[in-house]
Amino acid sequence: MKILSKQLLDDLKVITEQNIQFTENLLNEADEKLNFRLSEKSWSVLECLEHLIRYGNFYIPEISKRIEISDTKSTDIFNSGVLGNYFANSMLPKEKLNTMKTFKSMDPLHSKLDKSVLNEFIAQQKQMIHLLNDAENIDLNKVRTSISITKLIQLKLGDTFRFVIYHNLRHVEQAKKNL
Repeated sequence: MKILSKQLLDDLKVITEQNIQFTENLLNEADEKLNFRLSEKSWSVLECLEHLIRYGNFYIPEISKRIEISDTKSTDIFNSGVLGNYFANSMLPKEKLNTMKTFKSMDPLHSKLDKSVLNEFIAQQKQMIHLLNDAENIDLNKVRTSISITKLIQLKLGDTFRFVIYHNLRHVEQAKKNL
């Protein structure tokens, strides 16, 4: 995939802003509704967002650190890497969401959750907007980040942003189906 760097960052900001808006609207909902599960093995709205928070706890500091130490200059075009493009596209929501196995540490099923999850998710999404803005000044192709499952694999920053934000979108869409 080849795209203008500014266009990619702008597109990802739009998705993130929409996630913030959706979550802010949930602040008016009852805890019972936010903890409702369609089945015993499916996640509630709050569990979907808690799952994203757990990943955000890895990716936000990782991205922030890589941006901070970068001495690159921005480039006009972002060229997705083969692996990064595959990971990012696999996260995009589809008509019928394909279920994926998650790591136990990232699985919030049956956690005792309340609306504090909403505020934490909103705060993380605002941090992501800040990071997307900071990334306008660096090379999304040259800056690389580790991934949560292993430090041995690194993705281009542009692909990491796509992966994380598409993953967020995927589970926000899942949460919407629970309402």
